[in-house]
Amino acid sequence: MSNKGATFAKRQREIARQERAREKAAKRLARKELGGREEHADGEDPDIAGIVPGPQPLPYDLPDDLPEEKEEPK
Repeated sequence: MSNKGATFAKRQREIARQERAREKAAKRLARKELGGREEHADGEDPDIAGIVPGPQPLPYDLPDDLPEEKEEPK
């Protein structure tokens, strides 16, 4: 029996894997050249810019006409 079909497919997978590795290496190099994360001029972290400590406002408005829940005496 011949195993040439499987050998060819394996070689194609290996070539594809090497190509992906080259692309990843190029992306890593490009990110390294950019210098990583960008920061604001004032040195503030862009991920947390504008966040204030404490309770945050609701992301939606509650309707004013909701019936209030009354507690029953026990």
